[in-house]
Amino acid sequence: YQRRVHGEFKVDLSDNASIKSLFEKVGKVDHVVNVAGSAYFGPLVGATPEKFLANNKLNGQVSLVLLGLDYVNDNGSFTLTTGILSDLAIPLGSALSMVNGGVNAFVRTASTELPRGIRINAVSPGLITESLPVYGPYFKGFTTLPASVAALGYVRSVYGGITGKVIEINPAGPNA
Repeated sequence: YQRRVHGEFKVDLSDNASIKSLFEKVGKVDHVVNVAGSAYFGPLVGATPEKFLANNKLNGQVSLVLLGLDYVNDNGSFTLTTGILSDLAIPLGSALSMVNGGVNAFVRTASTELPRGIRINAVSPGLITESLPVYGPYFKGFTTLPASVAALGYVRSVYGGITGKVIEINPAGPNA
């Protein structure tokens, strides 16, 4: 499982200049959907504050919204990505749990402040089947779902008329 960096437009979520440049190149849009972002995944004990707090999943997505507001058309939307670790605990997941919880809180509260009818939601896609080679050892006993099913949460966010919601796309199973 590898990160894929392809497409006509690329952005580095850890670099505000890159985010600004993306919006300048793309121009006005109806919807912004982000499925990128990373955070520290490792032991709490021994982690430095710099390592533990370094992420572009929360900080980058917040920057994407703040810097993208002028580029999203009236009644448009932002869809961010969070994860199941905001509610579930696993070893090595403290930083990622913190980041996902932050994304969730940001979405809920930002939805009350966004102008011009702009909506914001997050999708928690669950454990993706295609990611099992990388993440499977850390999520023992969790059920998975294919990326094509998780994608439906993003479709719901864009076209469902909802705002301030975390859309959980988790299969029935022992994810508690």
